[in-house]
Amino acid sequence: MLLKPIERVEEISNDNFQKLHLQQKEPVILRNFVKGSAALTKWDYDYFKKVAGHHKVNLYGREDAFNDHATSPPVQKATFGEYLDMISSAPSELRLFLFNLLKIEPELKKDLVYNDPTGGKIVSWLPFMFFGGEGSSVRYHYDIDMSHIFLTQFKGVKRVLLFSQEQTPLLYKLPYNFHGVANLNNPADERYPALKYLKGWECDLQPGETLYIPSGYWHYIKYVTEGYSVSLRMLNESPMERLRGFRNIVITRRIDNTMRRLFNGRWLKYKLNQADNAANKAIEKLSKNSA
Repeated sequence: MLLKPIERVEEISNDNFQKLHLQQKEPVILRNFVKGSAALTKWDYDYFKKVAGHHKVNLYGREDAFNDHATSPPVQKATFGEYLDMISSAPSELRLFLFNLLKIEPELKKDLVYNDPTGGKIVSWLPFMFFGGEGSSVRYHYDIDMSHIFLTQFKGVKRVLLFSQEQTPLLYKLPYNFHGVANLNNPADERYPALKYLKGWECDLQPGETLYIPSGYWHYIKYVTEGYSVSLRMLNESPMERLRGFRNIVITRRIDNTMRRLFNGRWLKYKLNQADNAANKAIEKLSKNSA
């Protein structure tokens, strides 16, 4: 696996962001995206427990717990305050996924300021929050709506790996799903030989930094420490990519759910076999090209 570091920029003009990153689908870390936000100093676990600790939340577990599902189901429930106590006291695999805290407690939105390099195209009214314990991770996937993502870290450190859509055959993607099943922490695993051919990007995302993830990019996220982030989206400018996202949500995911109900384990076995076949063909093609 060949990974290169993601560039960090202190400031960038709208024109340069458009030319160098949006158009080129080149990830970048923006260091001033939330500069001036009260959240950088005001938000902490005690504050969250005070304003929203009583809310019930769904908790999600290990990244590989539900490989046969397009979306992993929650493994338990707790109050938000109880969850924050869990992750602040010990390492935990439990995560909060797409937590809409800023809708539940809209006053928190006032604590955020966005220095938008897209010229106002970011959907700032729909922020989601992600919380995770030290050592927890998110299975690698790409977002099915094909939007661009702006992921801002507010507490803790996240290890992020990114891969373009061109790398899909090497990632053991399951058909009719948007995730893969290999262990990216062990690229030398003989079970998944295609991993050693992967090319992508890597970073350790620090508090106050925002990672731009281009539309359709695979991302694997591991919580180096416990912490949380805020994610914003920018709709894809391509009508074809928006249509693809709509198809993923409305058609592809429903086909997978139906087939899983009808055939259960046989459906997963078929998908795993197809993922292996695609990876082996990609290896063969790369080997021929390098010969």
